[in-house]
Amino acid sequence: MAEILTPDICVIGGGSGAAAAAITAAAFGAPVVLVARRIGGGYRDNLPALMAAAGRAAAMRGAGSFGVSAAAVDVDFVKVRDHVHRAVGGLASNDTVTRLTGFGVRVIEGDARFKDRRTLVAAGAFEIRARRFVIATRSAPALPQIPGLEQRPYLTGDSIFALGELPRHLIVVGAGSTGLELAQAFRRLGSAVTVLEAMRPLAGDDDECAAVLANEIERDGVVIRSGVKITRIERAAGKVQAILEGGDRIEGTHLLVATGSVPMLGGLAPEVAGVSYRDTGIVVNKRLKTANRRIYAIGDSIGQAHAGNYHAGLVVRNALFRSRVKLDNAATPRLTLTDPELAQAGLTEAEARKRGMKIRIARWPYHDNVRAQAARETRGHIKIVLSRNGTILGVTIVGAHAGELIAAWTVALARKLDVRAMTDVIMPSPTLSEIGKSAALDYFTPRLTSPWTRRIIAWLRIFG
Repeated sequence: MAEILTPDICVIGGGSGAAAAAITAAAFGAPVVLVARRIGGGYRDNLPALMAAAGRAAAMRGAGSFGVSAAAVDVDFVKVRDHVHRAVGGLASNDTVTRLTGFGVRVIEGDARFKDRRTLVAAGAFEIRARRFVIATRSAPALPQIPGLEQRPYLTGDSIFALGELPRHLIVVGAGSTGLELAQAFRRLGSAVTVLEAMRPLAGDDDECAAVLANEIERDGVVIRSGVKITRIERAAGKVQAILEGGDRIEGTHLLVATGSVPMLGGLAPEVAGVSYRDTGIVVNKRLKTANRRIYAIGDSIGQAHAGNYHAGLVVRNALFRSRVKLDNAATPRLTLTDPELAQAGLTEAEARKRGMKIRIARWPYHDNVRAQAARETRGHIKIVLSRNGTILGVTIVGAHAGELIAAWTVALARKLDVRAMTDVIMPSPTLSEIGKSAALDYFTPRLTSPWTRRIIAWLRIFG
């Protein structure tokens, strides 16, 4: 007979934000149960370690421009893979069963399936009747409908980290964040890389900044072919071929499919609990509540893996304290972890214009920053989308450490600040953070040189 559990909160899954939601709720003294097949790990945990290794290789090759001589770069891919696994292992210690248990979370490892609107069956041995449920399941790679792709093997953003050899020629299907991140990493480690994309690279990001990034990745030696259609995949003699419309054949040793992801909801049976969902994920309102008022969903399960931790905090406040706080996607940043990085928060220029907004654009290049010049990281710029009265609507940064620099701007977006607030901030110098302030000051430049401003100055000069 199944053991019946009645916690305040039951978190389902090991996806983005799952551990954060469980630990936060437990910290307030609420009884919490977390059910998952696996906790921690995944693409976003593996990627930084791989990019760091690839970045070291690129830095060694480019050391001569600093007057530093470096020996020929030798990449031992097995050791690179081991480095990634060690880094993720160290990170996973933050989310292990032991740590969760230490916070008072009861962890059940196994499958979960809804029995009805108020009951979850876990690991085949427990029935959980929680006051509130939080669905935080993982996502799986989305596979395009390409004839021949069903004939394995092919790599995904998860399986590629288990490779035991460096691909001689990696064919990447998809030029979104995942595709370009892995394409650049493997090129820097020594692979030949070809990226095939039906649209333009990073189609969901600011087109101007995305073009800067794509150009830099091509300078690394990655071949990007956009606007192409793959008609079929063929395999023979240990090689893989992507056949393009028109007859072109791209031959490689390995194939990586990086065309997005879909939430893993099949075994959970959310429909039994009255939870609506689409291919893109579970349907939630602004408070992350599903069609069943007792059930919330966050992170990967609603198609927003980049915001899982943010969602976790909102859900706990809503579930425990009925605070009715709402999701604000405008302040949720996205990051493409390439070199240079691409970070975005709020509206892009195209999105603002599509809404019919009257906007102004402020920019500032990395090239005019002392710190960027010293490190020879002058590629890129910041682009700020502003209303006519100076309210910050969106920010995109393409350049070194863009993911760190976007943080201050997410605060400005969340607080709906005027750009003047950013001009009043005193930035440490010399740092890359001065690029953002320079862009904010650039917004006021036309006003400072206007005839009215000059007349006021001339009039005040009369009084000494």
